[in-house]
Amino acid sequence: MFAIDLHAHTRFFHGHERAAELFDPIGVRLLTLGARYRDLDGVALTNHDYYRQFGGLTVETIPGIEISTTKGHILVVGPDPPTKTEPGTLTPHEVVEMAHERGCAAIVAHPYRNSTVRDVDADFDAIEVNGKHPRTEEWVRTLAGRNGLPLVGGSDAHYPVEVGRAYTLVDADVLTPGSVVEAIRDGRVEPRVRRGTLDQGVRRLYRKIHEGKDNLYRPKEESPGVGDPPQPED
Repeated sequence: MFAIDLHAHTRFFHGHERAAELFDPIGVRLLTLGARYRDLDGVALTNHDYYRQFGGLTVETIPGIEISTTKGHILVVGPDPPTKTEPGTLTPHEVVEMAHERGCAAIVAHPYRNSTVRDVDADFDAIEVNGKHPRTEEWVRTLAGRNGLPLVGGSDAHYPVEVGRAYTLVDADVLTPGSVVEAIRDGRVEPRVRRGTLDQGVRRLYRKIHEGKDNLYRPKEESPGVGDPPQPED
């Protein structure tokens, strides 16, 4: 059994492409050091719309990419993710097909935040319990059960201290990108969400950092994420 964070980023800021590219080697080392501190066996590198390989790290890394589709974000993890995609141009169906052709798993990312991917009838491999929105976990479990899909966990870390806030237990004999994909497709995975003092503090810090983005302000009657909670079947 391996503990893997299936959703993490090496860039802790957006824009200024050249500066961000130069920062990536530093960011990935901070990220993997955080993963090691959190007793994780591995972490998927799922930067927005690009994948870059790094070596000499302290924990196993799983290749991946977070693709901005026409309906929201999809994680593609496995041996051969695309190295670059154009945000907002690929449909969820196209991303799923591409992922499978490359031997990767296609995972619905944070289904209740700025996304309608959850409503798309595509051949997804799993749905994510996102570490930034643990209050939506019950809804995500209902959604996954309705669609007959396994659940995975990912922190969606953009800062090293966030890594491992949510992660996935992967039942495999060896830890390789291929074995992770097989475990996801076979349902030999289970999400875990940490709710300790550190994680609560990070969550509060996250809210302060993003106060100016408006997307953290929600009327009380709305869901903790964006979108309506799943309704019971008739």
